[in-house]
Amino acid sequence: MDLLDKDTIQAALLRSSSEILSDSGQPAIILDLASLSEMGAELLSRLADWAGMQPCPIIGVGSEAAAAAHCVDVIAETRAGAKLLAKRIASYPQASTVLVQVLRAVEHVSPAQGLIIESLAYATLQSGFEFKRWLDRQPQQSNSECNPADGPAINVIREGEQLNLQLNRPQNDNAYSVEMRDALMEVLQLVELDNTIRKVNVSAAGRCFCTGGELTEFGKVETPASAHLIRSQVSPARLLLTNADRIHFHVHKACVGSGIELPACAGRVTASAKTLFWLPELSMGLIPGAGGCVSISRRIGRRRTAYLVLSGKKIQAPQALEWGLIDAIEA
Repeated sequence: MDLLDKDTIQAALLRSSSEILSDSGQPAIILDLASLSEMGAELLSRLADWAGMQPCPIIGVGSEAAAAAHCVDVIAETRAGAKLLAKRIASYPQASTVLVQVLRAVEHVSPAQGLIIESLAYATLQSGFEFKRWLDRQPQQSNSECNPADGPAINVIREGEQLNLQLNRPQNDNAYSVEMRDALMEVLQLVELDNTIRKVNVSAAGRCFCTGGELTEFGKVETPASAHLIRSQVSPARLLLTNADRIHFHVHKACVGSGIELPACAGRVTASAKTLFWLPELSMGLIPGAGGCVSISRRIGRRRTAYLVLSGKKIQAPQALEWGLIDAIEA
């Protein structure tokens, strides 16, 4: 896959804004940021407009500080890194393309509108072959049943003006199940209605904070359209974003998928020193669907969000702090 530089892009932009579409069968376009940053402001503006219309991911090679960095969807420091991203994109072209298109869109709308865009895109991918391929490879498992002895999915304790919530499915690594989602939705509705609750602290029991969606529940809703309607009506992310200034998440050990998408909605997020963050949705043929396209990109920007999803890399608490995904490292 060719690395496009200033001369190639500039000549094409001067001729036609649509000439260098990804019509060669390649899953992504790779641009040389250092070279492109030598272009004038007018051409960079045209490049940004052109990039926003492309139907595939655009990878920039170089520095995040480059003048042309805002024109791309994701940044790799080296050509080798760009090739690895392009390889991942080629393995999941549907999910990769939908991801960057969603991240481009939510950058310019309200959080509530962004969540709708994310959900519609997620529903689209639930109908795609990449998700179906992943689903077909999953072992047949029965849904984990709730045991009354386990207690509520979320422990709720009020102390004056403070509400303490604790995810309470440690035997299942606090997977984000329908049960967990509904319990969180119920308590967040209370928070929204009761302005005497000044602060909400959210933590989790067990060895890790949350390992993401309950895999045995994937694909169980009758149709992707029905699933979208459910997400539109039952959205903890929406309530978290609306009441963010009152909400603090403290996470630990593993935060996977929704296990970081939801905390990122809060006004304050702290993490234990050995916490790990991971967005694995691309390998399932999906994008973050619990609000992460909105919440995470609002914290770290859409290019770093795209990098986490497209690369599939895990990051540790110090890097998460440096990027602004979390606000502090605490015991």
